[in-house]
Amino acid sequence: MILRERSTDQGLLVAVCDEDVLGETFENGEVSITVNEEFYGGDPAEADDVVDSLARANIANIVGSRAVEVAVEAGVIDDAHVLEIGETRHAQLVRI
Repeated sequence: MILRERSTDQGLLVAVCDEDVLGETFENGEVSITVNEEFYGGDPAEADDVVDSLARANIANIVGSRAVEVAVEAGVIDDAHVLEIGETRHAQLVRI
């Protein structure tokens, strides 16, 4: 997985994606997501690093079957709220 953290005025923003979806665009009807390097590009990360980062995140964007699976297994994301977009999965997290 690829992990990127950014400090923002709203808190910690985390972007995580599977390596094989970086640079890809996925569509499902009117819904489309492009997993671009500018936003999702970061450092390779193991599941433990992703879980730690998501636990601290105020906002997170997660793309890819493996990345979403890690977030769901860690209890950070509810599987019922995961979107299927084309051939991948996408979830967002916002903590207020």
